[in-house]
Amino acid sequence: MLHRFAAFAAGLLVAGAAQAGTVNAENGIAIKGYDPVAYFTQHQAVKGSAAFQAGYDGATYWFASAKDRALFEKEPAHYVPRYDGFCAFGASQGHKADIDPTAFSIIGGQLYLNYSHDVQAQWKKDVPGYIAKADQNWPEVSKSQDVIR
Repeated sequence: MLHRFAAFAAGLLVAGAAQAGTVNAENGIAIKGYDPVAYFTQHQAVKGSAAFQAGYDGATYWFASAKDRALFEKEPAHYVPRYDGFCAFGASQGHKADIDPTAFSIIGGQLYLNYSHDVQAQWKKDVPGYIAKADQNWPEVSKSQDVIR
């Protein structure tokens, strides 16, 4: 699993043109259109709708309901994923990587996303250690324009 991720890191770096600002977004839409509030309230990845959207930190977030959008608008920093929506494990390894919005964890009241379910399995082997490494690496990693897609 980790080896497969390393192969992506070595060979699939592409320019971060799909980003809006510093947030991992495609066509300006963060979390591939998934509702950031639903991770906390429903404990699952729920696809949002363009009918319910809000902007934050240069990206647009979609929500499954007006209620979720209202919760987000009250406290957006609580709901946005760590590391600007890039893979938390990737940040721990020193690079930006895209995410699978269904590979997520809520830890200490914060949303962490991973590149894939395989990468998430590796992440779960040492969550506190990987968070510490990602937190240490993020100031430098966040400046990178290269993203593993």
